[in-house]
Amino acid sequence: MQEKRYSDMKEWELKQEIGSLQEKARKAEQMGMVNEFAVFERKILLAKAYLLNPDDFQAGEVYEIEGDPGNYFKIDYINGVFAWGFRLGGNMKEEALPISMLKK
Repeated sequence: MQEKRYSDMKEWELKQEIGSLQEKARKAEQMGMVNEFAVFERKILLAKAYLLNPDDFQAGEVYEIEGDPGNYFKIDYINGVFAWGFRLGGNMKEEALPISMLKK
C-alpha cells in the first residue's frame, strides 16, 4: 500500500500522523537512535507545515527559526509549505525551510 502524501491528508489525518511520529521519535530517542530521531523530527515539522496557511508568511519578512533561538530567516518567496530564503548572519546561501520552523 502506498502511503498518503501530507498534501493529500485532511487536518485530522495530519494531527493523527503527527501524534504517531511523535511517539516513534520518543521511542527512537529512548533507544539512543539519534539519526532515526532526527528523521522523525523532520517529518513532524513537515506534517505541521501542512496545518499552517502559507499566506500567513510574507516575502521580505524576517522570522525566528523554531528550535534555533537567536537565529533568523528572511523569506524571499513561498513555494507550497516551504519558505525559500536565507539565514541572517549566515553564508547567505539560499535554502528552504518548512513554514512550521518559522515564528514571528
